[in-house]
Amino acid sequence: MKFIVSSSSLLKQLTSISGVLNTSSNLPILSYFLFDVNDKKLTVSGSDLESTMITSIDLDKADDDLKVCVPAKLLLDMLKTFADQPLTFTIDAKTFGIEIGSDNGKYKLAGINGDEFPRLPELESSSKLKIESGTLFNAINKSVFATGNDELRPVMSGVYFGLEKDGITFVATDAHKLVKYHRSDCKSSKSANFIMPKKPLNLLKSLLVSLNTTVNIEYNETNASFVFEQYTLVSRLIDGKYP
Repeated sequence: MKFIVSSSSLLKQLTSISGVLNTSSNLPILSYFLFDVNDKKLTVSGSDLESTMITSIDLDKADDDLKVCVPAKLLLDMLKTFADQPLTFTIDAKTFGIEIGSDNGKYKLAGINGDEFPRLPELESSSKLKIESGTLFNAINKSVFATGNDELRPVMSGVYFGLEKDGITFVATDAHKLVKYHRSDCKSSKSANFIMPKKPLNLLKSLLVSLNTTVNIEYNETNASFVFEQYTLVSRLIDGKYP
């Protein structure tokens, strides 16, 4: 199976989601990207089990569909040495060996069966709302710094989202400082609340800073997803009652 992709486009998208990876995990698969080629589109996922980030890239050419896990650090380090050029990925469907053809020569990486990558949780019985990217960026930027690091009180290591018909309130505290930020220009069709961990919020913040778009939020009792442009972030919520 082969596909062709721009080296600079691939590096940009991989870098944008690489912060979610957990390189110190005891699970080697978490140091890999999942490449899912389907209908001339490459969807790339990275995960630390708690959060998963997904991005997509249009391919110049693809002759088949396939899933393969690619070692993240090796690929990123390699891409950083390339000038912008088309790269040809050739993947062995049986061994998942990866050969990358470039102007500089050919490189080989050992891939893993894509079916071994952690499955994305399905958000059953979920609710939805929309929020402008600038509004969400400001809310995260004004609150996430106040979160705590106390492992005995995990609810304080995240930001509380209080959804009401008259607006959304974002709250963060480490027991020494408290931030409460309210927006009345984004509203929920029903009252609800959840607590988002700080790591995925910081990842969201880094993506939203330069965007002007609408973010689609979907959530249930255990997970929340944020979808905008070519990105999706799915995070497990912090379980507990906010103080």
